[in-house]
Amino acid sequence: MSSTRTSSGPSTSYGSSADVPRGRGRAFGTWCAGLLFAGVSAVVACRAADTDAMTPFPQLLAFLPWLLVPTGTGLLLSLLARWWTGLVWGVVLLGLLAWFIEPYGNADEPDGLAVARLRVLASNVEFGGATDALVSAVRREKPDVVFVSECEYRCQATVRAELGTAFPYRHAVEGDTSVGSVILSRYPLTPAPVVPGVMGMPGAVADVDGRPVRLQLAHPMPPLPRQVTVWKRELGRLQDFADDHRGDGPLILAGDFNASQDHAAFRRILDTGLRDAARLAGSPREPSWPTRTTPVLGTQIDHVLVSGDFSASRARFLDLPRTDHRSLLVDVTLHQPR
Repeated sequence: MSSTRTSSGPSTSYGSSADVPRGRGRAFGTWCAGLLFAGVSAVVACRAADTDAMTPFPQLLAFLPWLLVPTGTGLLLSLLARWWTGLVWGVVLLGLLAWFIEPYGNADEPDGLAVARLRVLASNVEFGGATDALVSAVRREKPDVVFVSECEYRCQATVRAELGTAFPYRHAVEGDTSVGSVILSRYPLTPAPVVPGVMGMPGAVADVDGRPVRLQLAHPMPPLPRQVTVWKRELGRLQDFADDHRGDGPLILAGDFNASQDHAAFRRILDTGLRDAARLAGSPREPSWPTRTTPVLGTQIDHVLVSGDFSASRARFLDLPRTDHRSLLVDVTLHQPR
């Protein structure tokens, strides 16, 4: 007689093999989110500390609003990975970015009587390439004062020949490639000292209906990786110029600053009391560079800054061919001091 023995003992249940790749996926998502948050945090820390630091931070600060994209991506990854610390980290970063994206500087309007209205155009023609387009834009828009950066020898000869009748007054720094710059004016000009720089930054005093208005073109070096120190130094010179002129009458400081309001060196210029005319006119974040991606993606580095004697009613960014900058056209009003 045979019998069959059936043994039963304690059994152990393990997680399914699908849990392993799921765990690895969460770990990978957590790692990617942390990497994104760390990069954004470094840039935001520079902004919070009011410093431009060194490469790559000046270059990244120029596109500070676009850091919302990696921050949002990190939040999504944290949510999928159920990384609650990452969610808190990302929310804090979003709050800081939203705070810093707000327009910077004083936006008070002068309350004196309006005594003169000016249309101001600031244009970087990129080594003179957009000179012909600039001439057409000036004839069409009829500005009163034009600040032209990177206006080399041929550019200056062209604007003299084509616009000399409409703009009989000029003050220039001559030079090749990006060095040459010129101020064109319908109003009489008296030469004023240039602000020293690698590229030309001429200055003049305009007689606007009997009122002296200081004009200064701005074109500091860009923050290229090996030229950040030069960039900071030249923006510092513009800050010193604006600070020295404080209280000395109306001032227009305009051109390609190679800096946005997210750069500490540019904010220090605004701290002297100057206001950004584009912001006063309701366009504080309209990008002006680079034209290949504007207006969808870019940063505003071309500015018209005015002293507290001016208000601004309209700002437009013009697209000219053969230059990597959009030109800024603003209507400003000079007010009588209280």
